[in-house]
Amino acid sequence: MMNAKIVVVAAALTAICAAGAHAQPAGSYPVRPVRIVVPFAAGGNVDLVARAVSQRLSESLGQQVIVDNRAGASGLVGTHLVAKAAPDGYTLLAMANTFAVVPSILSTAGYDPLKDFAGVTQTCLVPQVLVVNPALPVRSVKELVALAKARPGQLSYASAGTGGTGHMAAELFNSHAGLKMLHVPYKGNAQAIVDVISGQVTMMFDQVSTSAPHIKAGKLRALAVTSLKRSPLFPDLPTVDEAGVRGYEDITFNGLVAPAGTPRDILVRLNAEVAKAVAVPELRRRFIQMGVELTASASPEAFTEYVRAEFVKKAKLAREAGIKLE
Repeated sequence: MMNAKIVVVAAALTAICAAGAHAQPAGSYPVRPVRIVVPFAAGGNVDLVARAVSQRLSESLGQQVIVDNRAGASGLVGTHLVAKAAPDGYTLLAMANTFAVVPSILSTAGYDPLKDFAGVTQTCLVPQVLVVNPALPVRSVKELVALAKARPGQLSYASAGTGGTGHMAAELFNSHAGLKMLHVPYKGNAQAIVDVISGQVTMMFDQVSTSAPHIKAGKLRALAVTSLKRSPLFPDLPTVDEAGVRGYEDITFNGLVAPAGTPRDILVRLNAEVAKAVAVPELRRRFIQMGVELTASASPEAFTEYVRAEFVKKAKLAREAGIKLE
C-alpha cells in the first residue's frame, strides 16, 4: 500500500513539474533559442524583415533568435509546422497577407488563421503599385478605368498566382471601379513583371519594392499606389483613392504569430521587444529605401483583430469574385 502511494505521489509530482515547465512565466522567458519560421524562400520581404527583427530580438531577449526558412506549398509547409508546435513562445511564424487569404480560397488549407494561431504583432507595411505597359495609352487611373470600361474583358492583368497579393488587389480594384479585366496568373512574380514590360499583359499590381527599378528605368509606367498614404519612394504618385477610386486600399502586411494557447505574457513581451526593434531609426531608413515601412501593433490583441478583419474582407472578396484554388 505504501509503495502504491509513493508511485501515485511521484506521478503527481512529475505532472506538476511538467506543467510548470510548460507554463513558463514571461519573466524567465526565453531560456533557450527562439525560432522564427519563414514559410517562403530566402530573399523576399517576409524573409528580410524577419531577419532584421531577429537580429534585434537576439540582443534584447538575451537568447539567439533563429530564422528558419521552410518554403513549400505556397507557405503551407511552414505554416502547418508552427500551428502544430508547442505554444511556449519558442516557435513563431513570420507571415504575410496570404496567411489570412489562403483558408478562404483553398478548402484543403489545413489551418484556421484565427483558431490555430495567436497574434504577436505586425512588423511592416508594403504598399503595392499599379503599373502598366508604357505603350498603353493611359497616364492616370481615371484614363485606365475609362479604357477598361470601353473594352470590357479585353484588358489583362498579371499576378504572381491565384489568391496572391497582386491578384486580390486587382480584384478589389475591379470591384471598386466596376470593371471586368482578364486575370493572367503566373508561377511567381518575376515572369509576370517581364510580360507586363514586354506588353504580353496590360498591367499588374506589384509591390513597390520590386517594381521601383523598372519604374525608374521607364520600363513600367506607375499610375498609383494602393495605400491610403503616398509612398516615400514615389511621393508624386497619387494613391488609388486620390486618383478617383474612392475608398480603395489594399496594402501588404507582414507580422508574427504564435501557436494558439501561447501565454499572453509571452505574447506581450514579444510584442514590446519587436516594437523596440522596428523603431530603430537606422533600420527604418534602410527599409524605407526599399519601400517597406516597419511598424508594430499596439498589442497582440490589436494584431489578432487586424488579421481577423483581413480574413473577413478577403473571404468576402473571394466569394464575390469567384476566386478558388484547387
